[in-house]
Amino acid sequence: MDVRTLCLGALTLGDATGYEIRKMFEDGVFSHFLEASYGSIYPALTRLTEEGLVTCHSEQQEKRPDKKIYSVTAKGRTAFTEALLEPLAEDKFRSEFLFVMLFAHLLTPERVKGLIDEKLSEHKELAERLSGPADIGTPAADFIKDFGAVVHQASVDYLEKNRHKVEAIAGAPSSRAHAPQQDEDAAPSASPDKNKDRRQKELARIR
Repeated sequence: MDVRTLCLGALTLGDATGYEIRKMFEDGVFSHFLEASYGSIYPALTRLTEEGLVTCHSEQQEKRPDKKIYSVTAKGRTAFTEALLEPLAEDKFRSEFLFVMLFAHLLTPERVKGLIDEKLSEHKELAERLSGPADIGTPAADFIKDFGAVVHQASVDYLEKNRHKVEAIAGAPSSRAHAPQQDEDAAPSASPDKNKDRRQKELARIR
């Protein structure tokens, strides 16, 4: 979903400045869904204004530059609705935490325990925050909020139930990485005739 569509969605909720739209994606109502960078929002608003999908008016501020406030037009609402009908991209989940846990055998038990404790606190805080009143002004706000709360609570439940598995790995050498290699001279490979007999037996067993 492109930045133009994201800006139209933000303005569908109400008039806003470019700064306010950016805050929606940084730590506001849209921060749970998608990303829109500072450098992409303002060019998108300029294009939307030129296309008549958005209007812009200036509001004077004392001892500060005029504030530009953007509003979505009827044409813009139609364009936004049409964009919502487009096929959706697959959701992507990325986690530095899980990447680090992949190499838990290289970390100390204290490091792994600390990371899990931090991740638990993070999910608990988000689950609690989403249990409060919805701060998105659409009829489906409660559905979205509850979905997020369930996801974070499920993460809490999983970590609490399964943390011992990765904590037990911490500090332990990887058996695969450190498996002793067989000395080729000390243990010669099987003869071609034996390999042939083995393959024939396997084929006979399968048949």
